Amino acid sequence: MSLNLNKVILAGRMTADPELKQTQTGIAVVSFTIAVNRRFVSRDSQQGQPEADFFRVTAWRSTAEFIAKYFHKGSAICITGSIQNRQWIDQQGQKRYSTDIVADEANFVESRNAQDTMSAPAGDVYAAPAYASPAASAPKFEEIKTDDDLPF
Repeated sequence: MSLNLNKVILAGRMTADPELKQTQTGIAVVSFTIAVNRRFVSRDSQQGQPEADFFRVTAWRSTAEFIAKYFHKGSAICITGSIQNRQWIDQQGQKRYSTDIVADEANFVESRNAQDTMSAPAGDVYAAPAYASPAASAPKFEEIKTDDDLPF
């Protein structure tokens, strides 16, 4: 049996405004970079500052349109997708490699109010829906203490 799985989930902040483009056949595409802070600070970092990794992300079709409409530089974003390796020969004849993330999904990480307080271009209006906090919408469960009925 062979196992094939290529899935990545990244949550970070956009390093620049996404720019929506169209292919020659009219398909929407957006490319952007997100910065993801590392969990631990290395001894070599300056004064305990967090270090970040930067990931190039490409999104297509409706996902690209969604990202271009609701996200901007500094926005927190969570993407789900796959890793793609590419190689090509540049104009100088050198072999080049690139590892990119192809986003299948993009999700909000912060509430609308938190996004509005981030550095946004003047005059931008966000049409993103306001979401209730997860605790407010969590179902209420009744604890049942009948472990005697379990068959194991």
